[in-house]
Amino acid sequence: MQRWRINIVLTFITIFSALIIGRLVYIQVINHQYWQALAQGQQKFFVSLEGERGEIFFKDGAPLAKNYSFDLVYAAPPEVENPEDTAKALGSTLNLPEDLILEKLQSGTFYELLKKRLSEEELGKLKEMNLPGIHLGKEVKRYYPFESMLAQTVGFVGGDNKGQYGLEGFYDDILRGADGILQKEKGPGGYFINNFGKPLENGADVVLTLDYNVQFFAEKLLGEAKENLDIEKGEIIVLDPNSGEIMALANFPSFNLNEYSQIASLDIFKNSSMHELFEPGSVFKPITMAAALNQGKITPKTTYVDEGAVKIGTYTIRNYDNRVWGERTMSEVLEKSINTGAVFVQEELGHDLFLEYVERFGFFEPTGVDLQGEVFSQNREFRKGYEINFATASFGQGIELTSFQLARAYSVIANGGKLIRPFLVKRILDNGKIIEVKPQAQDSSVFSESSASQLTLMLVSTVDNGFSGRAKIPGYYVAGKTGTAQIPYEDKRGYYEDRTIQSFVGFAPALDPQFLILVKLYNPKARTAEYSAVPIFREMAKYLIDYLQIPPDYDK
Repeated sequence: MQRWRINIVLTFITIFSALIIGRLVYIQVINHQYWQALAQGQQKFFVSLEGERGEIFFKDGAPLAKNYSFDLVYAAPPEVENPEDTAKALGSTLNLPEDLILEKLQSGTFYELLKKRLSEEELGKLKEMNLPGIHLGKEVKRYYPFESMLAQTVGFVGGDNKGQYGLEGFYDDILRGADGILQKEKGPGGYFINNFGKPLENGADVVLTLDYNVQFFAEKLLGEAKENLDIEKGEIIVLDPNSGEIMALANFPSFNLNEYSQIASLDIFKNSSMHELFEPGSVFKPITMAAALNQGKITPKTTYVDEGAVKIGTYTIRNYDNRVWGERTMSEVLEKSINTGAVFVQEELGHDLFLEYVERFGFFEPTGVDLQGEVFSQNREFRKGYEINFATASFGQGIELTSFQLARAYSVIANGGKLIRPFLVKRILDNGKIIEVKPQAQDSSVFSESSASQLTLMLVSTVDNGFSGRAKIPGYYVAGKTGTAQIPYEDKRGYYEDRTIQSFVGFAPALDPQFLILVKLYNPKARTAEYSAVPIFREMAKYLIDYLQIPPDYDK
């Protein structure tokens, strides 16, 4: 009888032992990874660390976008030894309610922010107290010392610490660097004994091609244009037509980068030099001339007879102010900005070649400028092949482009036929390494150097003898062309009768260009670009000649 009882007990012990062993095998072998992860979750915690964002500098080293930091205090609740006493000590030091602090210290999380922007007194007291589980840190903010200068070009860092618009957006990956991870591990006694993790990497700094003095003067001119001409918007681009380096990129109106969140309309964030398409008007005529010169269809002295109008199907194209110019050379077509003359040149060239050269000059593709969100037009309406479309495009109507595309096209004329890429970042400083940004290889197949020279002399004559005469600078040869373009309706065919975009593009010294300037004004209170954009170009060019100490071409 006793043996029977012993056997039952042994049987129960055996079954119980088997269940325990089975459970251990399940936990330690079959489901090992799950329980290991659960244990690590109780013993370890992770904090994401953000590398400091790189800064942006003018070419002379003045900071355009920089970082500044505030001191803060935070708690790691699992490390706090006595929450009640700690809350009491912190409450009087930080001038915060004790119950609020205690609630955070007992939250069970691994990170609780207690207070930002500590005063020097608070910071000193916290350092002296050295409370377990209470840590000091830094909050880094983006700051723009020049506020509204170059606002659309620089862009800003949004609430998610991501660059938006301009350089901040385009170079976000380089400026932001790589985030790190801090891992803390508990020992057997419940104390944090080890720190591990992935180190963070600070972002790289970028040094620009932009010159502070040139930029300041360009923005000053646009401010004066608002006062004197009541412009709605305006742009000035200054670049080196040989390399593509941008010296100034001014937009009006602007906004304070440090207060971007208070801006009601997002439109002001756009850089109109690369985000807006427009019909250029007569400033496009030299492109038509360039193609015909290169193909040998005309020379500067080729003549035609202007009768004031030309019929294209059911359409009639007229000159500005219905002027009739009679017999004129191709140089005079540019000097007097004769619409029918541009149509004559396009007809001599032929539709296929005209289309080919418009493409060669880069008007169907982005320029590649290093700013976020560049737009461009496929010009589908123009490319449909209708005769009237080619005729009007010859003098810059019915074809749309950006200011950067236009500036690049004129750079081709100035540098002897090479298609450049305009760019803003000259140098990247990556944690001690200096990376020089080299200009992109230039496409030299646009048109010949001899054709470029011929067209340059025609543009010099346009300044010396034509409607662009206000651009003259004694002692220097200046090449350039005006454009006064009607603004098309947004929702129907046709153009506003009382609204224009007035522009001037020119370069100097014409025979050895050191700079190219594009001035574009939206609806100025002036009849044509001769009275609005041209004087601004002249002021900008005079400033650059003095600033760069460019010797004169001839005695005054």
